[in-house]
Amino acid sequence: MSEQQKVLVTGSAGFIGGYVVEELLRRGHQVVGVDDYSKYGPVEKSYDHHPGYHFVEDDVRDTALMTKLLADCDHLVAGAALIGGISYFHAYAYDLLATNERIMASQCDAAIEAHRSGRLKKVTYLSSSMVFESTDHWPSREGDERRIPPPLSSYGFQKLAVEYFAKAAWDQYQLPYTIVRPFNCVGIGEGRALGDAEVSSGNVRLAMSHVVPDLVQKIVKGQDPLHILGEGHQVRHYTYGGDLARGIVECLEQEAALNEDFNISTPESTSVRELAEVIWRKIKGDAPLSIVSDPAYEHDVQKRVPDVQKARDVLGFECTTSLDEMLDEVIPWVTQAVADGRL
Repeated sequence: MSEQQKVLVTGSAGFIGGYVVEELLRRGHQVVGVDDYSKYGPVEKSYDHHPGYHFVEDDVRDTALMTKLLADCDHLVAGAALIGGISYFHAYAYDLLATNERIMASQCDAAIEAHRSGRLKKVTYLSSSMVFESTDHWPSREGDERRIPPPLSSYGFQKLAVEYFAKAAWDQYQLPYTIVRPFNCVGIGEGRALGDAEVSSGNVRLAMSHVVPDLVQKIVKGQDPLHILGEGHQVRHYTYGGDLARGIVECLEQEAALNEDFNISTPESTSVRELAEVIWRKIKGDAPLSIVSDPAYEHDVQKRVPDVQKARDVLGFECTTSLDEMLDEVIPWVTQAVADGRL
C-alpha cells in the first residue's frame, strides 16, 4: 500500500500512539488523532503542527463522533484504552474492564457503520502480550491465546476480549481486521499519569510502574540499594517504540496482514535483574550494585516470551533496536524529566 491513506488513530496522545502517528506521517499518510488527554493531560508532540495531522480532543466512547470521523478514513488504528503498569492492574481492576469494553464497543460500532457506508478498509487493533498471561509454555505463538486458560488479570482478560471483538465483527459484519500484540514497549515521552496509583519503592514514589523508566528514575534519584519487584527473575522482551510503530504500520499497510494476528516484539529475552544491572552500569559505572527485593504483585507474570517468526515470515518485519540503543535514548530523557520535576 504505497498510496497515501487517511488513518484515524485513537489514543494518539498516548505512549505507543505517539510513535504510530510519527511513523504514519513519515510514510506520507494523512492522520487524524483522537484523544481525551485523560492519561497524561495535554501533551506536546513533535507532529502537532504537521500539515498531514489533524487532532480532535474528545472521547472515543462517543460513537456518533467516531462514526463521523471515520466516514472519510481508509483505516482505523484502535489504540485508545486505559492502560498502565502493573500497579494499574490492581488499582483500577474494574475500570480497566468496564471502560475499555465501552471504548472498544464504540470503535467497533463506528467502524462497522463506516465500512458499510464509506471507504473504511480495515481496523488494526492493539491487543497485548498479556493475553498470554496464563500460559505454561514458551515462546507464545499466535493462536496460543485460544488454547491456554484465559488471563487472570482484568486487563489481560479485556485485551483478549479486544481480539474477540475483532473476530466477531468480521464474522458478523465482514469488518476486516489485523490484531497486533505489542510486548513491553520502551521509549521516550511517557510522563507521570494523572490517574496512576502511586506506589512506594524504597525511598522513591513511582506513578508509572513500567520497569525501564522506573529503574532509571530510582537510580537517578540516588536509590541505593536498588529496589526491584520480586526476585528479578521475570523475563521480558523490551521492544523499542519506534520498532513497534513500524510493525503496527506494516500490519496496517500489507495485504498479507488481512484478518491475521501478529506478535510484534524484539526476539531478545532480558530478566529484570539483568536489566537493572545494565541500567545501573550505564548511570553509575563501576559503583557496586546492591539489590533489594520488594514483594511482587499478584499479576506480575514471570515470563512473557513471544514467538516472532510469523511477523518475519508473513510481513518480512523484524524489530531491530537493541536494549543498549533503547537505554541510550531513554536514560537521558528520564534524567531530564526528573531534573524538570516531571517524574
